[in-house]
Amino acid sequence: MQTIENDFFKAEIDEQGAQLTHLYQKTDHYDYIWNNDIWPKHAPVLFPAIGRSNKDSYLYKGTTYQMPQHGFVSDYTFNVLSKAKDTVTLQLTANSQTLQNYPFNFTLSITFKLQASGLHLQFSVINNDNQDMSFSLGSHPAFNVPIANQGEFTDYQLEITPQVEQLTQFDIIKKPYPFRQGTTSLVPNYQNGIIKLDYQMFHKGLIIIENPGLESIKLSSQQSSHSIQLSLHDFRYVCLWTKEDAQAPFLCIEPFEGLPDVYGKPVDIMQKEGNDLLSQGESKNLQYDITIH
Repeated sequence: MQTIENDFFKAEIDEQGAQLTHLYQKTDHYDYIWNNDIWPKHAPVLFPAIGRSNKDSYLYKGTTYQMPQHGFVSDYTFNVLSKAKDTVTLQLTANSQTLQNYPFNFTLSITFKLQASGLHLQFSVINNDNQDMSFSLGSHPAFNVPIANQGEFTDYQLEITPQVEQLTQFDIIKKPYPFRQGTTSLVPNYQNGIIKLDYQMFHKGLIIIENPGLESIKLSSQQSSHSIQLSLHDFRYVCLWTKEDAQAPFLCIEPFEGLPDVYGKPVDIMQKEGNDLLSQGESKNLQYDITIH
């Protein structure tokens, strides 16, 4: 486990999967990250796939490769590339095992840096191969809601910046796991830049919002003196999720660069909607901030 801290916060990151497990605010002695066995994860990294793939597999040049839900990096131990008091960078490179699932030579580096306002995360993906590479990348942090035990889950709301007239989501179908249905609809409970939270809106699972021009999303309540804001500039989608029909006191706010499969429509990974393509030697950096108010 890697621990970083500054005068305001302390964070813990598990080398397995490069997963953020705790984000403590020192003043209030409060941990913003979910830790409970209702859902036994905290903030997994999703790579090189997001969501479920048809038959847990995908096609590449006519060959079928197995791909677990959300990719495979949560099963691997990352190396510590660099470390300072308030910053750590973890790295995973392709190996003989990853090549069985994903026939590309990649490097994935993740930097966690504490700031006075919260935590900055940066993801770097490098294509070390002699061919084009296709991937998705997502971050899946789960936050305790209510925050600091103030209010109830249904007292909370999400504020979208800038305010838009309508928000569109990808319709989800459960077979029994959530896939995209191939259609879109309006995000429930949204009006005038605000999504009011309730459990019914998550009955089908994920809410994946298309993100053209969205800058941030802020979780808050009139019952709480705390709020959590995520910047979204670098990511094309943002996903909202809590465990279906569990009345669970957490909410995942997930910057996504990629999408789950449409059910029953397998495609070659190079043509998958939402994926990023990198040419030989090319890299892509994605970053976002978790700002605590």
